[in-house]
Amino acid sequence: MDFWGTVLVLFRRWYVVLPTFVLSLVAAAAIYSTVPTTYTSSAVLILTTPTTGGSLPTNPRMPNGLTNPMLNFDRGLSISASILIAAMGTPDMAVEMGAVEGGDTAFKVNNGSSNIESLATGPYVFIEGESSTPQAAKDIVVRVIARTKLELVNRQEAVKAPKATYISAYEAVPPTEPLAQRGRKMRAVAAAAGVGVIASLFMAFTVESFVTNRRRRREEAAKGVPGTASTPLAELGQLNGRLPAGTPVTRS
Repeated sequence: MDFWGTVLVLFRRWYVVLPTFVLSLVAAAAIYSTVPTTYTSSAVLILTTPTTGGSLPTNPRMPNGLTNPMLNFDRGLSISASILIAAMGTPDMAVEMGAVEGGDTAFKVNNGSSNIESLATGPYVFIEGESSTPQAAKDIVVRVIARTKLELVNRQEAVKAPKATYISAYEAVPPTEPLAQRGRKMRAVAAAAGVGVIASLFMAFTVESFVTNRRRRREEAAKGVPGTASTPLAELGQLNGRLPAGTPVTRS
């Protein structure tokens, strides 16, 4: 059936389409009210080297020159950032941060990209927290920042790096104010509305098929099919063997 044929069926069976579609809208509204709104907060850390650089002078009388940490990015900082991202993304770390599977609170730590192969692209650590309340979303970001900084110190202690050369994590973007995320609710409503449209089409064509078949049976009965109301009484009696051929039949 072409497009205009479908439109014609929908208009002809509006008394079926309209209630079905209204029910789908009611279901969509119910889904929208039951799906919880989530809130997200984010922050960005930048790893920097100390002002005196990443190495100690061999001669204490000739210290290293002072360098602006924001101008001293190198490949080592990118590697360090990727190590922190990998460490903060483990299931054990999620449990430690209170982000259990299936819970209301979750967090993500990455370099701004979901591509694992591009982790070491810069000294950046992006943190995003999500929860059912604004305060909980911001709190998880604060906890993850503190834990990331502690992990950075622990890693440097593990390799026995001189404390004067420790890398530090600078909060380039502090935890942002939580924003409401209604994408999940809207996707659920869109799915319910889509099911409603399909259900409306199904009901319209089901009723159309039923009515069409009933009309066809009536038309066949009107053409004189034996056993129907339009067959002459004499023919019916002859068919049943109750009246001899040619017997006149009178109507009362």
